[in-house]
Amino acid sequence: MRTRLGRPERDRVLVRGHDLTGELLGSTSFAEMLGLILLGRRPAAGEARMLDALLVVLVEHGLVKPVVAARFVYSNAPESLQAAVAASILGAGSRHLGSSEWCARWLQEAIPAEAPAADVEAAALAVVADHAARRERISGIGHRTHAGGDPRAERLFEIARETGSYGTYCALLERVSALASEGRGWLLPTNVTGAIAAIASDMGFRWQISRAFALIGRVLGALGHIQEEMDDPISDELIRLIQRSVDYDPEAGPRG
Repeated sequence: MRTRLGRPERDRVLVRGHDLTGELLGSTSFAEMLGLILLGRRPAAGEARMLDALLVVLVEHGLVKPVVAARFVYSNAPESLQAAVAASILGAGSRHLGSSEWCARWLQEAIPAEAPAADVEAAALAVVADHAARRERISGIGHRTHAGGDPRAERLFEIARETGSYGTYCALLERVSALASEGRGWLLPTNVTGAIAAIASDMGFRWQISRAFALIGRVLGALGHIQEEMDDPISDELIRLIQRSVDYDPEAGPRG
C-alpha cells in the first residue's frame, strides 16, 4: 500500500513531496494547490488562472434547489453545519452540476486529446448522430435559463483561449453544440458545466474528477446561503409558501 499525497512527520507535513509550511503556505494559492493535488504538479501561471476561473464560476446561481436544501437542513439542525453543506451537494447528478462529468466522459471517449481538426469534425458528427439515434440529450449543451447562450460558458472559453487552455475538447464541444442546433429553430448552446468539462479535459483531468469544480465551488456557495439563513432566514417562509401552494387531494391516484 502507498500514497503519493502526503504524510505528517515530527516537524513538518509533506504534500506531494513539498514541505507544507516551508514551501507552500503563503506562496501557493488554492487553485495552485488544486493542480498539485489532482494533477500531481504545480500549474503554470496561465493554468492557475484558468483553474481559479473554474472554481469561481459555479459558486453562486441564486436560489436553486441545492442551496434551498442547505437552508432547510440548517434551519432544522443548526448544530450541524456540515450536514447542511452536505445536503447542498448530494444532489449533484445528471440533472444539475454533475453533468460536467458525463460531458467530460463522452468528450474523452470520442477523440484523443491531440487529434487534428479533421478528426474533431468527424467526431462531432458522430456524437450528434449517436445521441440522436438513441434520442438522448447531449450533456454539456442546452440551458433552460440561458437559452440564447450561457454567459458563464462564453467567458470560460475566452479565458481558456487567453491562457492557452483551449484545445481539442473545447473545439469538439463547441462544434457539437453548433451541429446539434442546426435545423431546430432554437439554440443548444454550450452550458457552463459543459465548458468546465471541456476545459478540464484539455488541461489533463480525467473525466471522473471533472465534477470536482462544481462540488468545490458549490460548497462555498452553500456556506454563503447558510450564513444568510443565520442572519435573515427565509426557510420557514419557503415551507409555508409550499404548504399554501400544494393542493391536498387524497382521491388522486399515482400516475402510471
